[in-house]
Amino acid sequence: MEAASAKKKIEPIIPPKEQVYLEGPKSRGYELAFAWRVFKQFINGFRTLHFVGPCITVFGSARFKEDHPYYEAAREFGKRIAEIGFTTMTGGGPGIMEAANRGAFENGGVSVGCNIQLPFEQHANKYLNRSITFEHFFVRKVLLVKYSYAFIILPGGFGTMDEFFETLTLVQTKTITQFPIVLFGKDYYSSLWNYAEFMAQQGTISREDMKLVLLTDSIDEAMEHIHTYINQNYKVRPRKRFWWFEKR
Repeated sequence: MEAASAKKKIEPIIPPKEQVYLEGPKSRGYELAFAWRVFKQFINGFRTLHFVGPCITVFGSARFKEDHPYYEAAREFGKRIAEIGFTTMTGGGPGIMEAANRGAFENGGVSVGCNIQLPFEQHANKYLNRSITFEHFFVRKVLLVKYSYAFIILPGGFGTMDEFFETLTLVQTKTITQFPIVLFGKDYYSSLWNYAEFMAQQGTISREDMKLVLLTDSIDEAMEHIHTYINQNYKVRPRKRFWWFEKR
């Protein structure tokens, strides 16, 4: 019976030597319109965020409530970011994002959110000086990285992991500058860190790549790490404003 099953011929989905397509690809007109919508989102994002000042981006779950320790930690991060004169940037939603924005907003800092259209969970929080909503995740991620000089990753789910690994890959491949990346929450990220160690042992990443991330439970250590890097590598320079580019 097994031998007969193994010999059963499988018919090809696509006939050989015949140029066909599945329902996935769209018309050229549709693709052009899609490209134009993406372009408009980028331009709108650039105009909205160009003058918000140097940012530090905080990533994390949308699902933590106000009484959760990670919410409180994110709120404190927002406060500390405001104290050193940087803009706090997040995905603009609830949970960790709200907490970081709130910490900055309540302490006189600039608070910015790059929101995303979702059928559930995501809504803009009320602690934002400036907010913009994107249709596509990839556009949003570009903007979350573009204006930031450091990245703080608190506990989160698939979206947070996506943002963390993409940012880390951009730094590791020298696509962007080697900005500080802080992974906050040793208990939460211990298994992930151990697996990174395993990857280093297997040679799929370099041992040096492990040094691109600071794993810590200390807000003081995280902010000192960020402050030291920025202080050693950058100086404050006023930026000229152009009325025809800035979105007021």
